[in-house]
Amino acid sequence: MLCPICGNKTRIKIRTDTELKNVPLFCPKCKQETLINVQKLNVYVIKEPDAKTQSR
Repeated sequence: MLCPICGNKTRIKIRTDTELKNVPLFCPKCKQETLINVQKLNVYVIKEPDAKTQSR
């Protein structure tokens, strides 16, 4: 499987009948972690809003 950010190889293999939901995908090259869904070899990146800092 390829990283959706930089396009390099990751350490995950998927088959045609693989279904994944909310799986963290880590790229060893760009050191980024993204949440993905996989359904019938289609990879969907889940966009999350960035965490906001709390002011006290």
